[in-house]
Amino acid sequence: MSLKNNLKSGIKNFIKTQFIEVIEWTDSSMDTIVYRFPVANKEIKMGAMLTVRESQTAIFVNQGELADVFGPGMYELSTNNMPIMTKLESWKYGFNSPFKAEVYFVNTKQFLDQKWGTQSPVPMLDPMFGQIEVRARGTYSFKVSDPVRFMREVFGTKDSLKTSEITAQLRSYIIQYIKDTMAESKLSFFDLQANLVEFGDKVRENLSAKLDTLGLNMINLAIEDFSMPEELMEAYRDGARYNLMGGFDRHVKNETLKALNTAAANEGGTAGLGATIGAGVFFGNMMKDNFSPNPQTSNEPAKVLCPHCQTAISINSKFC
Repeated sequence: MSLKNNLKSGIKNFIKTQFIEVIEWTDSSMDTIVYRFPVANKEIKMGAMLTVRESQTAIFVNQGELADVFGPGMYELSTNNMPIMTKLESWKYGFNSPFKAEVYFVNTKQFLDQKWGTQSPVPMLDPMFGQIEVRARGTYSFKVSDPVRFMREVFGTKDSLKTSEITAQLRSYIIQYIKDTMAESKLSFFDLQANLVEFGDKVRENLSAKLDTLGLNMINLAIEDFSMPEELMEAYRDGARYNLMGGFDRHVKNETLKALNTAAANEGGTAGLGATIGAGVFFGNMMKDNFSPNPQTSNEPAKVLCPHCQTAISINSKFC
């Protein structure tokens, strides 16, 4: 090969090493939100090929100012598809020289199965116990919904951004909005446990406006569990048992009233009326004693109702 050809080949290789001709990013990390393409001191060749994959957005930055944004697709860079860069650099029509710029790729896919939980108990006002402390845990998923806003509000001037760098802040938001939503809903602890899906959706809805200002969208917020100290749980169970007894008393009264109305509607129902009322009261007292945490005991023999006069008599008596 002649000296002239060697010189030409050397110049071509030099140009290739100095100018960037292909810009793309293949993400294998699974947790990178923003990636800066390595430009170093090189210039980007006008006409270079830019490849933006699905769930990616490419953003050009000129001297610290956000410029042109590219969605998924393949582009041959020119003044036609870089209007902001053209304006900022005052490029003339047909400008064909290499240029300098920073190129960032923003990952717009969903980041799934992010864990959250309360590091310390969260106070809540329970209708039965008053002020108590609860813990909660679960998962969430999020994505970048507005890459430009996210770059302005969150990213800053880093080389890259991982999910681990913002999840602490997202967990803080979740817990804060759980507190606010609990106060707003006025639900009891058991009501929260029984409506985890609906409550999680409500928290996510309340949180969405805050995340929108950061260019983020929380796709899902799952609450797996609400818990409180075991001694409070035991007290809650005792309270539920006492509430059950109060409800049973009301049930007996309602059934007795129904019996009165039914018996009064029947002809010659005087004897039947007494039997119905007596049986209802007897059954109600028996069930109440069985449900009572401290059933009353008595030395008196068991009694039944006389079938003729409805007087309560000893079970062993032959006559009233």
